[in-house]
Amino acid sequence: MPMNRAHRKLCSSEGWAQTTKERILPWALEHVELGADVLEIGPGYGANLRVLVERVDHLTAAEIDADSARALQSQWGDRATVLHADGAELPLPDASFDSVVCFTMLHHVPTAAHQDRIFAEAFRVLRSGGTFAGSDSRSSVRFRVLHFRDTMNTLDPATLPARLERAGFTDVVVDPDQESRRLRFRARRA
Repeated sequence: MPMNRAHRKLCSSEGWAQTTKERILPWALEHVELGADVLEIGPGYGANLRVLVERVDHLTAAEIDADSARALQSQWGDRATVLHADGAELPLPDASFDSVVCFTMLHHVPTAAHQDRIFAEAFRVLRSGGTFAGSDSRSSVRFRVLHFRDTMNTLDPATLPARLERAGFTDVVVDPDQESRRLRFRARRA
C-alpha cells in the first residue's frame, strides 16, 4: 500500500523501531500467549519483526510490498520465514500457527472489505485455541497530516468486534487507548 515520503521515513527509522519495542508491542501483547509458531501480517520495514524474532521459536512474516519483503528476507531470512504475500490471500496451510499478529498496518489497507479478508485469513491459518492480536492507530489531526496522499483507513473500535466475530473469532476484546490514540485487539479461534 503506498506511503508518502515522510511516512516511509518515519516507519523505517530507528526511533520508530524503539517506539514499537518499548511502547507499542508491550501494550498490544500484554497477557497474550504467542506460542511457538507466529505469523506477522504486514511487517513493513521490520520494526516489530526484529522484536518478535527474539520472543518466539518460529516467525513467519507476510509482506505485500515486494521490495520490503526482499529487504526483510535479506536481513532476517536466517531467523524468520519471509513471504511476499497479501495478508488477505496467504499461501499458507489451514491451522498452521499458534498466533497471528499485526501492528500499525491495518489502516494502510484501502477498504474495510480487504481488512475483513485479512481477518478471515488470520482465522483460517490459526490453530484451534490460537490468538489473533495486534494494534493500530486511530485518527487524529497529526495522523491525518502524516497520511497526506497516503492510504488511511482506520479501524472503528465500536464496529471492530462484530467484524472479527463475523470472521469466526470468539472472545473478542478491543481496547482503545485515548491518550495514545491507538487501539489493541485480541480474539481467539475456538
